[in-house]
Amino acid sequence: MKDISIYFSPADTDFTFPLESLGTTINTHTQDGFPAIDKGGIALIYAPEFRNGHSELHKQSDDAFRKAFYTYFAGSNWRSEIYDLGNLLPGERVEDTYFALRQVTAELVKKNVIPVVVGGTQDLTYAMYQGYEELEQLINVMSIDRQLDLGDPDQPLGKDAFVSKLLMHRPCFLFNYSVLGYQTPFVKQSEIDLFGKLYFDTVRLGEFTANPKIAEPLLRNSDMLTIDLQSIKSSEFSGDYYDSPNGFTNQEICQLARYAGISDKLTSLGLFNLLPGNIAKSAHQEIAQIIWYFIDGVEQRVGDFPIGSKKEYTKFTVFLEEIRHDLIFFKSNRSDRWWMEVPYPPKEGVKYERHHMVPCTKNDYDAALENDIPDLWWKTYQKLG
Repeated sequence: MKDISIYFSPADTDFTFPLESLGTTINTHTQDGFPAIDKGGIALIYAPEFRNGHSELHKQSDDAFRKAFYTYFAGSNWRSEIYDLGNLLPGERVEDTYFALRQVTAELVKKNVIPVVVGGTQDLTYAMYQGYEELEQLINVMSIDRQLDLGDPDQPLGKDAFVSKLLMHRPCFLFNYSVLGYQTPFVKQSEIDLFGKLYFDTVRLGEFTANPKIAEPLLRNSDMLTIDLQSIKSSEFSGDYYDSPNGFTNQEICQLARYAGISDKLTSLGLFNLLPGNIAKSAHQEIAQIIWYFIDGVEQRVGDFPIGSKKEYTKFTVFLEEIRHDLIFFKSNRSDRWWMEVPYPPKEGVKYERHHMVPCTKNDYDAALENDIPDLWWKTYQKLG
């Protein structure tokens, strides 16, 4: 493993925490040294990089969430090592910070350590995405956001304009991009149309509110998740830069974080747009709880993503007259979760190995019984073909 300690300064843990709390067990980067990462786990990183979104916040920071997190207690049967790598040092240029985060993400993921990056503006998603390049595999990225953040590929990278950079990056290793919770007043119709043409998944906040379970298969299908903290309604997450009357509740975000943690496929998490400026103490508590529930989800993983042998699954086959094709579903005997199999060209088999088994719900199976092609199946089929 490359030496990534050069990118960090020690965490400020000059505060007290109760006996048996997480603070007594976290392997923290202090003045005495950087943690020895010798096995998998979760790595907490604070990244105060704001220059491509709020340049006025450059060299400011607010990591009070760390104090809250250290005072919490572990859930039942927590086994994973938790590292606190400290604070990512902003580079002389923003691009230097991107490079550092890219290297850190790559090294941790290869070591089976899940980076949890907290802090800077949403454009850091692009840096984390680049970290997967060394893995040489297509990945799915998901964002919980009130906007689509597409941006113009000819314009500079920014906090609300980075998805186009993911699409234009070469080599391209983005298979799917999903946005959960977007609010129509913040989104151009042309962006919605483009996402549709790319067969990306978009779920409006109202759709989620009406049916929260719609989010679980999307999270289960993601390798990387980023959460824009400005997607939380301002009455529940307050500070100088939080003004949205609508958005997710704190309870909903924590539930989504737990769903994400349970996903066997997910290997990194970003909590972005933590913008310094009179952030309420309760908001820092919320960030700490998002992290707690994510880790609790990770500890509940059962390792049943259906790649390889399907002996521990119940198979269901539905013939659809419309397309003259069998739809094949698998139900896990461990977790009762569902997947559907999407065929791909034989020559592309290895390339798409991780993407032709699509997480779904029993509702998709029920719809297939009514000769209705599930939307997720159709979108995946178009991308594989």
